[in-house]
Amino acid sequence: MQLLEEILKNAPLFLLVFGRIFAFLMSLPLFSARNVPSQAKIALALYFSYFIFTQVDFSHFLPYLTEDGVFSMQYLLLLIGEFLIGIINGFYVTIIFAAFSTAGQFVAFQMGFSASEVYDSLSQVENPLMGQYFNLVAMLVFLQGQWMQRLFFGGLIKSFDSFNCASVLTEIYRKNLSGFLLSALTDLFMDALIISLPVMGALLLVSVSIGLLSKAAPQMNLLSEGFPIMMLLSFFVITTLLPDLCDFFGRSFYVGFVKLEQLYSYLAGSSL
Repeated sequence: MQLLEEILKNAPLFLLVFGRIFAFLMSLPLFSARNVPSQAKIALALYFSYFIFTQVDFSHFLPYLTEDGVFSMQYLLLLIGEFLIGIINGFYVTIIFAAFSTAGQFVAFQMGFSASEVYDSLSQVENPLMGQYFNLVAMLVFLQGQWMQRLFFGGLIKSFDSFNCASVLTEIYRKNLSGFLLSALTDLFMDALIISLPVMGALLLVSVSIGLLSKAAPQMNLLSEGFPIMMLLSFFVITTLLPDLCDFFGRSFYVGFVKLEQLYSYLAGSSL
């Protein structure tokens, strides 16, 4: 009850926390899907805001608030900026999941499944079946490994202590944020290639073997059997490597979130 009174007393500050978390949820994979009710998103954002509110240092927000707590144009711009920061945080997590979807596209292209694209509710784009499969496995690892809790109660709290939308306008913040997002895009393609390389290597060997056998013995007509052979081999390799893939997904989340927390710590030190 005392915490609720504190929230009502500091409603402008609580609204800033809610705005960043709500925008983060709206841009986060799985939670940004259209089939997730808006009421559930708002309730979840309020739930996280309720627990994060007491752990946030609002000292760098106070200069932009009026003494009587009246909503001003300056506060409105600050609130819009908090929404944009939440979207940037969600965009970074989306980049991590995009690596798994891109790996699935690489594998599907080699398997011959590149034409079988359907709507993916997680990424909300047309995605091959293998990209959806890797996305679903990564989402299960994300939820089972408590990365969700670490992202909210670790990364988001540090983001509030590190910067607000006004500090992002400074040169040092823009340079570090833009460089961080560009490096994340580089890691996206590197991780996608690492995930898909075993399957692509095996399929390359099969394609070369079938081509040589077809030239040596044309009457065997191996090219007509190559498509089912490549599909069966791909499924066999993916099933065999699935425990290693799950471990790699977990390491990708760990490395990505550690880099995010290190960025927040650096920005917090730069703002002192």
